[in-house]
Amino acid sequence: MGEIVAAVGTCHTPYLFTRPPDENAAQLDAAAAAMQEVGKVLDETKPDVIVFLGSDHVETFSVTCIPTFAIIAGSRAVAKFAGREYNLPVHREMAEDLLNKLVVQHNFDIAYSEDAELGHAFAVPFEYVIGKRDIPVIPFFTNVYVPPLPTPKRCAALGTAIAEIVKGRTERVALIASGGMSHFPGTRKYLTPEFDFDRWLVAQFEAGKTDALLNMTGTQLDEVGNTEMLNWATMFGAIGPQEGELIDYVPTWHHGLSMMRFLPQRAKTTASTKGLEQYGGFKFKNEGFQFYKHPPAAAYGLNRLLFEVRHSADLRDRVIKNLDAVATEYDLSPQQRAASEELINVGKGGLVSEHVGPLVDAGAHPLQALMSLHVIFSMSHRASKPPATSTAR
Repeated sequence: MGEIVAAVGTCHTPYLFTRPPDENAAQLDAAAAAMQEVGKVLDETKPDVIVFLGSDHVETFSVTCIPTFAIIAGSRAVAKFAGREYNLPVHREMAEDLLNKLVVQHNFDIAYSEDAELGHAFAVPFEYVIGKRDIPVIPFFTNVYVPPLPTPKRCAALGTAIAEIVKGRTERVALIASGGMSHFPGTRKYLTPEFDFDRWLVAQFEAGKTDALLNMTGTQLDEVGNTEMLNWATMFGAIGPQEGELIDYVPTWHHGLSMMRFLPQRAKTTASTKGLEQYGGFKFKNEGFQFYKHPPAAAYGLNRLLFEVRHSADLRDRVIKNLDAVATEYDLSPQQRAASEELINVGKGGLVSEHVGPLVDAGAHPLQALMSLHVIFSMSHRASKPPATSTAR
């Protein structure tokens, strides 16, 4: 009988790779150390395969096609970010078995890809959690940023189905759930995360009260910057309400970084967090998605441009040299054409995040806009002239 022998949750902050000057190096070092501590569970349990529960930052999938759930069922898992590349073996036979049984026996509509290029939600834990260990993986996507999103309960039901399929096999399986806590990249709330909510939720996880997450709605997770916790919800569905061990929680100026261990359990060396007000005192408005909304159809060309500019050096060069021609090619409206000037202006100084607003106002997905600006800033503008003296956010 197959068995889930390990289950951990981790952050995947891209700044562990890029190390921008406005990040606290000690905080990044603490997060990296905690991720490596989480990874030791792989040495203890020696799994045959890792089911890796991750998400997309509108970098693998675009407005052309955004699946709710997807499995990478090819032979290799390729993840690229910030000049680093990872190429891990995929347990193809088990990936295909999961795909087939989730669709046919468990009524989940799962997309799949043989060769989708993974982003930093996979690459960073590949480096700091899996490391040099030679263990096959099965990358599993959940849409956490482009509504409509699956609910936490639907993700948990998916996890339950995965666990049932595992029991019918022979492998020892480790689950890694990759998802950061309170953060709002590309939005007006980027500088004011809900850390108190994070601490309350972590305390619930420590006590095994996973329903604290599973009973929330997708819009509530959006309000507190925790939509990436949908990956953890899938893990909880697979393992049930296990008490968690907090390895570390690091509140940066814009992001809550949490690393926790759930299976196998061991004696805790630190006291669990207690006595926090429900939701950390946060009061939900329950007025729909506040920060990450489905992009309007009229902004299709703009969002397609922002997606493709992240993957094409030639397109980045053309944007900088002849934006009018690119705007015509992508059928941009006058407002969208004007907003696209930020792809050029980001190289002239100021914080990267300061250039997001006009793109979002023109219909760009906030995270899409921010990540595209970071790519063109770091890979095109910096390559053509000395780095800007200002910090980059």
